[in-house]
Amino acid sequence: MRKRLSIIFIAICLTLPMAAISAEGFRIGVVDATEVAKRSPQYEGVLKSLEREFKRRNQDLLSKQRQVKKLEEKLNRDGAIMSAAEVKRLEQDIRSRRRKLKATSDEYREDLNLRRNEELNKLSQIVTEVVHQIGKEQKIDVILSVGVVYASKRADLTNKVLQHLKEKYKSSKK
Repeated sequence: MRKRLSIIFIAICLTLPMAAISAEGFRIGVVDATEVAKRSPQYEGVLKSLEREFKRRNQDLLSKQRQVKKLEEKLNRDGAIMSAAEVKRLEQDIRSRRRKLKATSDEYREDLNLRRNEELNKLSQIVTEVVHQIGKEQKIDVILSVGVVYASKRADLTNKVLQHLKEKYKSSKK
């Protein structure tokens, strides 16, 4: 697979000089899609939405962490005056709560990551649609995103895409 990609890359590089010669009137634009996504109001909306959605679970986790910490402090503080059976029972309780807390925490993180990825994929689709729209409106033949080494300000469409996203966000909030 890597060899095939290398061959394709070499073929493209060899044909680029010819493409540049015959590219008169050919319009190319560049968009930093990552920058667009991070600076868009939709991104902030996604973050706030996820924060609201997972707030209760996060608070529950923090509460359980505090409970475990209190039990550990009690063991450290009162362990010397407790009976061996009480110490053993408290240690088992702490271990059990830690295991449950770790499982709950892992589940929380996994769920949060899944939802974040879902929402960011939706945002990526919106960005792609806006890029296509701008490309059609401005009669741009090719819009590049990843791996661009240099792009002049005239070819950089990042701010135009951001402006369209902001307008789209405002109109969706009305």
